[in-house]
Amino acid sequence: MIIEIPHYKTLDIKHIVLDYNGTIAKDGKLKAQIAPCLYGLSAHCDIHVITADTFGTVQAQLEGLDVKVKILSSQNHTEEKAYFIEELGAQHCVAIGNGNNDKQMLGQAQLGIALLGDEGISTQTLLCSDV
Repeated sequence: MIIEIPHYKTLDIKHIVLDYNGTIAKDGKLKAQIAPCLYGLSAHCDIHVITADTFGTVQAQLEGLDVKVKILSSQNHTEEKAYFIEELGAQHCVAIGNGNNDKQMLGQAQLGIALLGDEGISTQTLLCSDV
């Protein structure tokens, strides 16, 4: 997916990486308006949901959607998320998140989007984002 942002840059996006809780889900449940968006985006690039799956619901909540789920396994989720972006090829990634552990992921991606939702947003994550 090629996105031209006037007076900024042209992006060649192959991956969208989404934090789960606080970004596209609340208390482990996918927000109702998210599924249609994921369906539409998955026609253009790979969608990845990255989560510690605190509530143990991510697989069931995303069932039927064309997304890949990455369950975090380390003790340092901040670094693990950033490393995942690097593995995918940061120059081809959009990352979206809101929590403190999303800051490096957003900073690493070609386009980092900080989302202000029900949980609020980490100031550090906001400062590491492009949008």
